[in-house]
Amino acid sequence: MARITEQVATLRAQLGRRTLVMGILNATPDSFFDGGRYDRFETALARAEQMLEEGADILDIGGESTRPGSDPVPIEGEIRRVIPLVEAIAHRHPNAILSVDTTKSAVARLALQAGACIVNDISGMTFDPAMPEIVAEGSALVVLMHIKGTPKTMQQNPVYDDVVREVCETLQSHAQRATQAGIPATHIWLDPGIGFGKTVEHNLQLLKHLPTLKALGYPVLVGTSRKSFIGHLLGGLPPEERLEGTLATAALSVAWGADVLRVHDVQATVRAVRVADALCRG
Repeated sequence: MARITEQVATLRAQLGRRTLVMGILNATPDSFFDGGRYDRFETALARAEQMLEEGADILDIGGESTRPGSDPVPIEGEIRRVIPLVEAIAHRHPNAILSVDTTKSAVARLALQAGACIVNDISGMTFDPAMPEIVAEGSALVVLMHIKGTPKTMQQNPVYDDVVREVCETLQSHAQRATQAGIPATHIWLDPGIGFGKTVEHNLQLLKHLPTLKALGYPVLVGTSRKSFIGHLLGGLPPEERLEGTLATAALSVAWGADVLRVHDVQATVRAVRVADALCRG
């Protein structure tokens, strides 16, 4: 727990001074962009070390694809994919700040024991009722994301009366439940869930209204990296050709108040964010 406390303090000291970059490490065979590239231990570890060299502030390690239409992974399988990787990175790079991308409290508990200090839960801690207790007991940071439905169903005609208001209200409710479970407000980050139960227009509205989400009083994490709405805006380009569009959303997210960007392309994003921070944060 001492390690987690120290790393959380390090992150909190940096928030607001500059935008943090969270590198995505999908140890999965079926993620929408990099599925199968890093599903072997050796390649995943090498990618983790590459992202650290490129300037990633945080590594977000996941063992279950949450792309639209995906099915859940059994707990045992997710543990096999994630925990040895967290242990190895923490051992080789003791100063690396690690996040576990999971909705399962059993995976989160083991990951925190293995060296992670952040739980990134796409469900806002609603899929597993034991998750708030695990995060609170571990003194971890938690990323609470908005999702409409589940990864299997979320893109089946999502409808909102007012997407910005509804997402903000849901995230505020998630944050209140977290604090009631004993998680300090200073340990909570919010994520509007770009692409998770949203149309192209919903995503654009949420990005343009990031200041509204920031007004809730929590750090904001944004994940647009190579997502389908960018491909749509660029005339149907596949994920492999969405880097420039992703960087555009990254720079504007900084301008609109994002504190953390979750990305596949660490080096390019770190460079873009450095310039955006100079312009927007001075």
